[in-house]
Amino acid sequence: MATHRAECLPPVPPPHTGRSSLHLSVPIIDQSTNANMRAVFHHKGNPPLGESWPGHVSTWPAYGAGQTILQKRKPCTAPVLKYYRTADYNANVVSKPRYLEQLESYLRKELQSLELTKVNAQELKLQPYREVFDYFIEDFKTYKPLLCAIKKEYEVTLAHQREQIRALEPLKAMLVSVSERCDQKIQAMRDVELLEIKTLKMEKLNLVKVIYQMKEEESSLQAQVSKLQKELAHEYLLYRNECDARKLLIADINELKYQQEDITLSKVHDEHGEDPVTLALALKMARTDLMQTQIELSTMKADYGDVVPRRDFDNQQKKLDELLQKIDLMQKDFCQLQKEHNSLLEVNNQVLLQRDALYAEVDQLQRSRTPRPMWDKCADVLPGGFERWSSLSEGRTSDQMVDVLLTELGTRELQEKEFFNGAGREDNVPVHLRHEGPIKNLKLSTKDVYGVLREVWKEKTTSDQQKAKPSLLSEFFLTYLQKRFGDSAIEWSYGVHETCKVHITNDRMYLFYNILMGQVDEEVYHALIHAYSHLLSELVNADGANSGLLSREQFSLQLRNAFPLKSADEFRELLGIAESQIKTDDDSIPYKSLFTEDEEGTPSSFLAALTNQFAEEKREYLKELGNKLGNKEVRPEDLKMALLAVDPAIDAQTLESYISQAFQVPNGQLEQAEPIAPKMALQRLYARNVRKTGAAAIA
Repeated sequence: MATHRAECLPPVPPPHTGRSSLHLSVPIIDQSTNANMRAVFHHKGNPPLGESWPGHVSTWPAYGAGQTILQKRKPCTAPVLKYYRTADYNANVVSKPRYLEQLESYLRKELQSLELTKVNAQELKLQPYREVFDYFIEDFKTYKPLLCAIKKEYEVTLAHQREQIRALEPLKAMLVSVSERCDQKIQAMRDVELLEIKTLKMEKLNLVKVIYQMKEEESSLQAQVSKLQKELAHEYLLYRNECDARKLLIADINELKYQQEDITLSKVHDEHGEDPVTLALALKMARTDLMQTQIELSTMKADYGDVVPRRDFDNQQKKLDELLQKIDLMQKDFCQLQKEHNSLLEVNNQVLLQRDALYAEVDQLQRSRTPRPMWDKCADVLPGGFERWSSLSEGRTSDQMVDVLLTELGTRELQEKEFFNGAGREDNVPVHLRHEGPIKNLKLSTKDVYGVLREVWKEKTTSDQQKAKPSLLSEFFLTYLQKRFGDSAIEWSYGVHETCKVHITNDRMYLFYNILMGQVDEEVYHALIHAYSHLLSELVNADGANSGLLSREQFSLQLRNAFPLKSADEFRELLGIAESQIKTDDDSIPYKSLFTEDEEGTPSSFLAALTNQFAEEKREYLKELGNKLGNKEVRPEDLKMALLAVDPAIDAQTLESYISQAFQVPNGQLEQAEPIAPKMALQRLYARNVRKTGAAAIA
């Protein structure tokens, strides 16, 4: 291909001679350049150049001849008059230079020979133009540096654009793949929801059909009841008519019977010759009895005229009871179905709301999702490998694993450090750290540090009981170290301080560090120890045999007596941890083993859970208090109202103590306190021993 293009190199056309009526701004080429151009053309097999005006490139188009024109000025040049001959040009003819025609012809041939259907067709199409431009640069040597610089800048720009395109292609592919995966997940969720909605709609249709059938049955039964009532009324009317006719017939029969008896008696008396007076008296008595009987008969008619036979009444009553029972049962079924239908509608609405919330959550997660950290990578960095990291991270949240990782890294860095830098002797430096210059790192173990902490707390508790005002922990700590270690006290002070600082996961050490630095009040530690002691004393009092074992019911009862404000979930958590210690056949809990600590200060799981619950209760208490305070500046009266709203059972002394701690003013001078931000008040209370003393008020 290169050979073909070298052979097809277009020759340089000879410059036009003669004078032109219109002179373009064409640069001047010297004699050496013109000679070089001729040599190039002869070398490439082109015909020799004809006569041309020396030192000029031919102008095109030429619209006139034999005219003297003024060439356009170039920067920093003077105008030059040029004359051209008109022998070779016609003033009315416009023609292209031969070199231009040859270049265009060469370009057309190269473009026609290319396959522009390929992927890189634009790159192939650009190559002939690049070669034509190279020929143009080579032939016009005067402008070669400038043209080469222009070409170079274009090539560099094109290369830069290609690199950017190549760099963006993987991102484009990754974006397409991520978009496809997200679309697939969303489509899957939509399919599941559509299936659920379809199922619920089918159930709804079935229930509507059942309700419709029940309504139809109820209407049918109601119609049957109405028909039976009409038939009963008709039968009752027939019965009344027949009863009245029967009564009249009986009365007629009785009357005829009486008449027959009278006739018979009269005949008997006539035959036997009875006394008429006696007969008259008997007749009078009979009439009296008849009148009384008629009165009783009228009374019976009045009382029992509307009464039906007992058998018919019982039959109708039985049928009525059965129908009423069926109606009640159907009514109950209808009410139940209606309730179920309403509940299904509510469930459907809740499902729709949940679906909308999940859609919104999915959209939010898609916009703000970040990859979860690969915690298993920490096993390659920490000593002990995967087994030790698994034991350290088991059952911990991401925040707790960050604390574990910081503790491990801080411990490693602390062991590698040989000297500490002294913090200076300024007043803002804690007493136990006031030293200048380097301090040797004793590289204390966790066991040694925790042993010192236990002795410090023991000595300080004894010392504070003998004094009216307790001393600061920082001052007492330095005094204790000087008394025990003498000249090495400052080295032990820095060693214990730095060790407690990096052991974030050890509650005892980290609490000691915060109290040393004044970030937490010392009363927090004493309150925690008091809670442990109080619970242990309750359990010991319940253990009459002093066997160290309590039944599950006794342990649960004493736990609830010791902490009456704990929630049911907290009790279940503590009771579950205690039950995990059961090793006896009678399911007794060895409660004393729940209050143990190892040599490095790591408490048992029961004490750790109890400590976490105290911290969580404190955070929840301050969170409720923050919600009551709002975002405006707080005055002592506002804080008092918020505390009473959150904890109505708080006593006056504790309430005043909390307010004075939040505003950092002595008791009795709260009216002089300036308003502060709620966040600052909560931070100051968090550093103190604050705790809810009763249940919150019901709004």
